[in-house]
Amino acid sequence: MEVRKLHPIFAAELIGPDLAQEPDQALIDLVEELMRDHVVLCIRGQGHITDEQHLRFARAFGPLELPGVFRPDEPRRMAYGLYDASNLDINGEIVDRESLRAKFAKGNEIFHADSSFNDMPSKWSMLRGVIVPPEGGDTQFVDLRHVYDELPPAMKDRIEPLVAEHSFAASRIKGGASPEAAARIREIMPGAMQPMVRISPSGRKCLFVGSHAFRVEGLSEAEGTALIDELIAFASQDKYVYSHKWRQGDLLIWDNRCALHRGTEFDYARYKRDLRRANVNEFGEERSAISAPLRAISER
Repeated sequence: MEVRKLHPIFAAELIGPDLAQEPDQALIDLVEELMRDHVVLCIRGQGHITDEQHLRFARAFGPLELPGVFRPDEPRRMAYGLYDASNLDINGEIVDRESLRAKFAKGNEIFHADSSFNDMPSKWSMLRGVIVPPEGGDTQFVDLRHVYDELPPAMKDRIEPLVAEHSFAASRIKGGASPEAAARIREIMPGAMQPMVRISPSGRKCLFVGSHAFRVEGLSEAEGTALIDELIAFASQDKYVYSHKWRQGDLLIWDNRCALHRGTEFDYARYKRDLRRANVNEFGEERSAISAPLRAISER
């Protein structure tokens, strides 16, 4: 196996594993070590694996966070347990750009950490490129450990004791969802409080903000919004960003506890894009991160 750095600060690629085979302990230990060091890891050349093998590999690192917008028994394009991060409908055709589902997906183009709006810690996301567009559609990442290190000392002192409220509705509003849809999301999913400074698995402190964050406890609405916006702007400077250019068969893993990510634009109406994601929690039983009633809102 070969490991190569993808960015001066973080991110690496691993060449050699065959995830069609059940992962042995040596591979599991290696991936855990690389994720602690690099936060983002791409395992190349997995275009031949099945959805079930994708899920088996994910379960080697913790219980799955299940996509509650689907029922286990309903027709779908992919195995139950995977999130659909594509622009395709159940028949494999491109979804109308003006549909509510497509508009909801615009929220994914702002830097965020998956499921930070839930109390259940989200460990890793594993996104597999089944069909990737020939141009555009990069996925960008920021290592929040390094960003914290780069913050001015006064800002570190300011945010150390602070807690922010995260909501799925907040990121959908930023992506263009209507106030009515956002209000309904808030009814279904009340959100979660998260510290603005966390300790990463490597033992380093990291900033913890993103587009799901919208309010800071103890600050006025205007002050909290301004602080969150300032921190996200600082974190998303070009020098901190790794932009992953997809190859078909990439399995891209990132640690939601200390990294932000976002999708970037591509020619939505021209190119099919089929990305399938497994999310892994730190502990507990397998459970859904997104409430089933969201289906009625997001899939219209």
